[in-house]
Parts: sequence; C-alpha cells; structure tokens
Amino acid sequence: MPTFAVQQSLFRAYDIRGSRQYFTTDFIQALGNAFASLYRGLLCTSEDSDSKNSLLTQSLTSLETIIVIGYDVRNGSKAIAQRLADILAQYGLTVMQLGLVTTPMMVFWAEQYQGHGIIVTASHSAKEILGVKWLVNHQSPSSAEIQLLYHQLTKSNSKNNSVIQANTLKQNTQDTGLSTEDIATAYIEAIAEVFQQIYQFSKPHSNRPHSKVTQQSLSKLDFRVVIDCMHGATSSIAQRLFGYFCQDVIMINDVADGNFPSGNPDPTEPHRLTQLQHTVRQHQADIGIAFDGDGDRLMIVDTNGKVVSPDHLLYLLAQVAIAERPDTLYDAASIYDTESICSQRSPQVLFDIKCSHHLPKLLSDLDATPVMSRTGSSFMRQQIQNSDYQIVFAGELSGHFIFNDSRFIVYDDAMYAALRLLHWLATDELVDSKRALTDITESLPAMVSTADHYLPMPTTFGTEYSLVEQLARFCRYLRQILEATAADSDHHLINTDLLLDCHCSVVEPHLTLKQARDLMPVGTTLSCIDGVRLDFPHGFGVLRQSNTSHHLTARFAGDSIDDLADIQAKFAALCHPFDKELAAKIIAIPAE
Repeated sequence: MPTFAVQQSLFRAYDIRGSRQYFTTDFIQALGNAFASLYRGLLCTSEDSDSKNSLLTQSLTSLETIIVIGYDVRNGSKAIAQRLADILAQYGLTVMQLGLVTTPMMVFWAEQYQGHGIIVTASHSAKEILGVKWLVNHQSPSSAEIQLLYHQLTKSNSKNNSVIQANTLKQNTQDTGLSTEDIATAYIEAIAEVFQQIYQFSKPHSNRPHSKVTQQSLSKLDFRVVIDCMHGATSSIAQRLFGYFCQDVIMINDVADGNFPSGNPDPTEPHRLTQLQHTVRQHQADIGIAFDGDGDRLMIVDTNGKVVSPDHLLYLLAQVAIAERPDTLYDAASIYDTESICSQRSPQVLFDIKCSHHLPKLLSDLDATPVMSRTGSSFMRQQIQNSDYQIVFAGELSGHFIFNDSRFIVYDDAMYAALRLLHWLATDELVDSKRALTDITESLPAMVSTADHYLPMPTTFGTEYSLVEQLARFCRYLRQILEATAADSDHHLINTDLLLDCHCSVVEPHLTLKQARDLMPVGTTLSCIDGVRLDFPHGFGVLRQSNTSHHLTARFAGDSIDDLADIQAKFAALCHPFDKELAAKIIAIPAE
C-alpha cells in the first residue's frame, strides 16, 4: 500500500501543487478517494439548495451531493480531472464536468449548486507543475484542512476500495444539460447583471465619499483594450467576455497551450508584460490587461505602455468598490442603530503585508479603514466571509483582488475585476466620458521598490525556530528595549543577557543603544503577523516565509532610490548575525 510520503510536499498552504512526477496514478486514485470521503460526508438539504440562486438544480433531488469539476490548459490537467470525476461518480456523487475553465468560473458554477467544486490547476506556475484547488460548502480549505486531506490519503485508499466496487454500477450519469456554451453564457450574463445593477438601478449617495455612480446604459464601452491571456485558461472566454462590453478588443497569446510558449503564465514576473506593453503602444490602446494561468491574477498596463504597480491597482479597485457599494449595505445598518451606520460609512479594505507603505494613507483618504493581512488570497477570503460586509474589498501584491458587495462571487476573479475597473474608468461626472488611466496613476505617490523577490531558505542550527521567527523575536526585543531606554544616552550598553529569552543568542553581545537605534529608528512600526515587516518614515521592508515554496520572500520600497538602499541595508544588518549570506543577498536585490 503506497504511503505517499514523497507527495506530502505537494500539500501547500493554499492548495495541492508541485512537480508532475509526483502526480502518479496511485496518488490520483488515493486523492480521488479522499475527496470522495470528504464530499460524501456532506448532505445537501433542501434548505441549502433553496438558499442559492441555482440554475439547474431543479432536475436534481435535494439528497444529492453535487460537485463541479474543471481543469486548466496544462498538459495532464484534463486527464486528472476526468479521473477524479470518475472516482467521485463511483461513490454515487453527482459530478458536473465544466471542461476547460478558469478557477473563478469553477467557483461561479459551484455557487449555483451547493458550493462544492474542484479544479485541476497550478495557476501561474511553470508548465512542469500540476495542482488541484477545491471548495467545500462555498469555502476554500484552510491550511489545516489541506493537511488533513493528505493524512486521509492512505486511510481512504485502503478503507474505501469496497465502497468503490459496491458503487461501480451506481455512477450518476444524469444529463444536466451543461454545454460549453451554457457554461460561458451563464457566467457572462451574471457579470452583465452586475453592471445593470450598478448603472441602471443604483443612485449616488451624497453621504458616500468619492461616489462615481451615475445613470448609464450598458452600451459598449468606448475603449480599445489589449488582453494577454498568456496561453492560459482565459484564452477560452476572454475574447467573448470583453467583446460583450468593449468596442475594440485586441487579443494576444490567446491560444490555450499547456506548453506556455511565451513564458510562465505569471503576469507579475519581472519583464513578463513586455509584449503587452509593446502592443498597447503599437495600437494606441487605452489599456492593457494580463491574466495568469487560471484567471485569478490581474495586471494592468496604462495608455503609455507602463505597468501599473499592484499597489496602485489595488488602490484603484478599492476606490471602485467603495464608490459603487450597494444601497443595501447602508440600509441594512440603518435598521439597527447609529453606531452601525457610522461603521458602515467607514468600510474596511484588506491588503496583504507586502503592499506599499503609501497604501494605508491612500485608503484612509477614501474614508476607508485600511486593514493589513497576512499574504494569501484564501486567508483573505476567510476574513471577508466573516466580516458581515464590513470588508468591501481585498487585494494583495500578487494581483489577487476580491470584491465583497453581494453582487458576484466573493473570489479573486481577474476578468471580473478588470471589467469593474473599465466601467469605473468610463464613468465620470460627465456621462460616457473617458478617464485616462495614466492621469490617475501619475497623481499617486511615487516610490522605488524591489519586486517580490525569492531568496533561498537558510538552514538554522541549534534552535527549533526558523530564521524568520528568530528575526521577529529579535525585532520585538529591540522595540521593547528602545521603548524602555528612550532617555538613555546612545553609548549605553544593552543587557544582551535578555536576548537568550528571545532565542537570539547569536547576536553580538556588546550592543549599544546607538546601534539599536540605527537598526530600528524612532518611528519604526513593526508587524509580525506574517514574517517581519518594518515601516519606516520613508519606506518599508518585509521578509517572510513563502506559502507556496521552500523560500523566503522579500520586498523593499522607499520614496527614493536612496531610501530604498537604506531600508535594504537596515534589513541586511538585522539579518547579518543570523545568516551573513542572506544579508548579502538582501543588499543585492535590484530595484524594479
């Protein structure tokens, strides 16, 4: 009986993902069994079915558990999806096969039923990587639940063989009427309904800051748009979807190809948008839009062919979400009390710890409450779902953006986010006027930053704590000492015996207050919710452990190139006692 020890590394913080060599026949069989055990434990009641806006459940009994399954363009994804569908059907589960779709489209279709879905995808990863994402009861699994599924593998593989044999003739092959046309049409019509609600039925609120909502027909937007699908899953629908809303759509890399001939399907990689930038300038387009391999990451290029930083894009989309917030989210609060009304007038915007130091101020200027979160769109979705609509928008540096206004799926759908931005750009105080994206972004604070950079994971010796944990403890210790000795002279020696309590004994034993103040100047803000982030008066830096690979990730930004260099030097000095090579690598990270 296989133990699947080598497959344990596939089970990451957000999903299952790794080299295709580990996706063996035995592993896929065991994974299918584990999914079957998971979903067979769920019984859809008629109340659950009625609570969703189902499209096709009328023909299905309320006692059936329904799982939608799709796949991306990667070589091998289709075969894995088919095998998983076969296994689930053998257990008597009802399977809706969607074919080639984006991850958000899978989520959209899962929402039409009971919120259960699987998609075989490795998102933006390289072509030799395979992966699986899934939903249970409308929610992505937590890290703990992902690990629990791994531990279920061997158990399910041995325990449920008899169940498979008993149900082999019980496969649910009911015809649901879902065709490729149906799958795309329903998704497009649902998005069109969103803009019908915003621009025909909503009215501006004088007490809502920065409202851009006006009466507008849903005639096609007067935009020339260039779209880069990067040969990913959006290739199958982007032309039709954006052609529905925009007058002029130019497509590049829109042939689905699991070999990804133009490069990894990751629009956030440095220089990855060069072709899109050139095409925007060549055709004098209004905007360039790029999606990753499974359609949940978005990047934008402005009219001049300049890449809009994800920080600025997050701010723009947050402004859209706040300006177009539905009346019902205000009216629901007014039923109860004044305190609720006040809180509803200050919506929260979630952003991840890698976003720039300017972002909180920009969001506050929108009368929103900025909330920093750990990195990971699945973590953000969980926070949103527990916020009672107080969080109206969430985004992260990697290009995941989530609207939470009850109009569409609460998921990072890159195509939907791009369309929300396009409609907002086309809507100003003057009906049908068009705003240049460049004019908006150039008015935002300038900064110099590094990319989100991967660094090798250092090996720690003599301690159970990782380097990031040791660094966090050391930074907290420095902050406490500096607060306690604010009036002391720079030459006063710090009692480093206390460093043993924070497991930082590798630090130099003779540390003066001046050295400590150089490492963490007055006014520095420390956050340890996800690695170590330090905000300085003129920039910030973050060092954290990656959720998707065995690396550290780092990002630094400053208001000038000198500020950036100074912040990198401070982080290098903090890391130097723990790992000299890491400190050198931090200094060497280039500015974008």
